[in-house]
Amino acid sequence: MIVRRLEVLHGSPTVRVRLRPHCGYGSDHYRITQGSNHLRYVGADHVVRLTTDASITHVLQEQPFVLESAATLVLGPDESLQDAPDAVGEHFLARTRAYWQDWCRTLAVPFEWQRSVIRSAITLKLSTFDDTGAIVAAMTSSIPEVTGSGRNWDYRYCWLRDAYFVVHALNRLGATGTLETYLRYIINLVAAAGDDHATLQPLYGLGGERRVEEQEAGALAGYRGDGPVRVGNDAYRQVQHDVYGAVVLAATHAFFDQRLSRPGDEMLYRRLVPIAEHASRLYDQPDAGIWEFRGRTAVHTYSAAMCWAACDRMGRIARHLGLQGEADDWAQRAARMHERICADAWNPRRNSFAATFDGDDGVDASLLLLHELDFLAGDDPRFRGTVEAIEADLRRGDHLFRYAGADDFGAPENAFNICTFWFIDALEAVGRREEARRLFENMLGHTTRLGLLSEDLDTATGELWGNFPQTYSMVGLINSALRLSRPWEEAI
Repeated sequence: MIVRRLEVLHGSPTVRVRLRPHCGYGSDHYRITQGSNHLRYVGADHVVRLTTDASITHVLQEQPFVLESAATLVLGPDESLQDAPDAVGEHFLARTRAYWQDWCRTLAVPFEWQRSVIRSAITLKLSTFDDTGAIVAAMTSSIPEVTGSGRNWDYRYCWLRDAYFVVHALNRLGATGTLETYLRYIINLVAAAGDDHATLQPLYGLGGERRVEEQEAGALAGYRGDGPVRVGNDAYRQVQHDVYGAVVLAATHAFFDQRLSRPGDEMLYRRLVPIAEHASRLYDQPDAGIWEFRGRTAVHTYSAAMCWAACDRMGRIARHLGLQGEADDWAQRAARMHERICADAWNPRRNSFAATFDGDDGVDASLLLLHELDFLAGDDPRFRGTVEAIEADLRRGDHLFRYAGADDFGAPENAFNICTFWFIDALEAVGRREEARRLFENMLGHTTRLGLLSEDLDTATGELWGNFPQTYSMVGLINSALRLSRPWEEAI
């Protein structure tokens, strides 16, 4: 249901209400029927109703009219409202305001940049589907990463990788409910998979749907006429090994956070075992990687590190549960994986980790997370060298590209906002705190007037591109603010 209230602030404003719903991704139109205070839009598969105390004739004919008093418009199911539109609008507004004020009151926000952090947290919460616990990557489809690129993707699904970043950020703020519902989503995914219960896709539908076939909506021209508009995402077919680490890392919170109503127990641990076993077997095998390359595979360092993280955290969980023998086994596996990754992904010529095992000199921005994953310490010379190599290859002004080489669609042309935040965090970790704060303030200057960010950014113009709002980007803002803010004790 969508509720809109028009209120007169001063004067006698003239307004025009234009409502032209479509269905079938633009391929079908509604037939309109009229009542005394409502319009019904009848489609092939469903009906929606607009109920309003504004003039039905003016809305129907899209005529300008003078707004003399408040007007409320309620668009939703084809059902009669129990109260007048004005009363419904005021009631919903009051309840919405009270809900979010109460929710925000429990957040453990940093001293600085509170407004930006709160706005980002609300956006992440709004990206969760309460019915199943799924977390959507973005609310939109097919806003291109850059004009004319063909990089138009449908992000209205639950990526296990993105969801981990979301629950991790919200947990750091004290919003634990999202983690609990997301764990329910993961458990149901595993249960529904049957014999193949340990094999994970990169993404699923919000109801746990495994197949989200990619098609083009030919009736829609696209953002600024820059199509195609895609429905579905064929990345669900890909092999991306980092998802095993993403699931275990998200679940790890449940075993150590005593605020949860249902903390992790041995039953949850047993559900995670086959997932971590997959990570142990697949960490040194080729995959499409975090950037979802469609035309090539390799053994990606980030995927391998995430698989290592799965085994490392399973060892910590087992030890926490008193399963000492299993804890030792996971720790030994993790140690062997760590040694192999450090040997095969290290490029001594660049004094840096490489994006792939035994690869060339190429780096990608995901290597900045090696410290965040606890794979390397912030003062480890190997991490510092990796940060410097990434800065040399991927930094464009105050922003960062995810990689520099060409992929299936050519070389990237815009910066990737989450990568800029990763770079900011890495700068802080290696001791370049003041520079990190400056870059962070610069990123805040690129948010919309509502404090939101999309996926990509044109480094020449500062214009936002890509699907919006992007949970990845809002997570990056929260994490960097928490890392860089002055402590409350110092400030007050």
